[in-house]
Amino acid sequence: MHKQLLVATRNQGKLAEIKAALVEFELEVLGLEDIPNIKDMPDVEEPADTFEGNAIIKAMTYGHRLKMLTLAEDAGLQVDALGGRPGVCSARYVDVEAGRCPKMLAEMKDVPDSNRGAQFVAVMAIFDPEREKIRTCRGVYRGRIIREMRGTNGFGFDPIFFSDEMGKTNAEMTKEEKNSISHRGKALRMVKELIRSDFI
Repeated sequence: MHKQLLVATRNQGKLAEIKAALVEFELEVLGLEDIPNIKDMPDVEEPADTFEGNAIIKAMTYGHRLKMLTLAEDAGLQVDALGGRPGVCSARYVDVEAGRCPKMLAEMKDVPDSNRGAQFVAVMAIFDPEREKIRTCRGVYRGRIIREMRGTNGFGFDPIFFSDEMGKTNAEMTKEEKNSISHRGKALRMVKELIRSDFI
């Protein structure tokens, strides 16, 4: 029987991405929606002011609650001209995901091209409640905010986040292209090394 790994997310796209990255391991990867009676449990708050803090809180809370090896992530966009905002508040930047890009473009309309740098950050925490062992890893992906939406792939800020390395926005990339350079892709490659060395 394969060891189970809980990925502390209800986002099916994110879960599929993580499952694909971990396919080489003999792990049964489950999301929160795969847990019976999960709707009866309160959501885990994310009160920390760092990505690391929130990822650790989620991993340890769900790990203790469900007695399972648990992987949790906190991620967001940091814009240079906005002093690092929206940062850990990226998911709460607007109420509806479709409103993220229009609001950011409006907020950035007077920012010159030379000062539109930005980065996505992802921190993943993996926690084993049996041994009270926790490890974290961090992926950073630099780019810039362009002045109009381009592309139809991805989600969130992807249509306005441009990668000079790839010469296109995240939303113009294939999933494979994006994973090869993205913050989550980088963090997942480090997670694989952690699983290999510390958790299997």
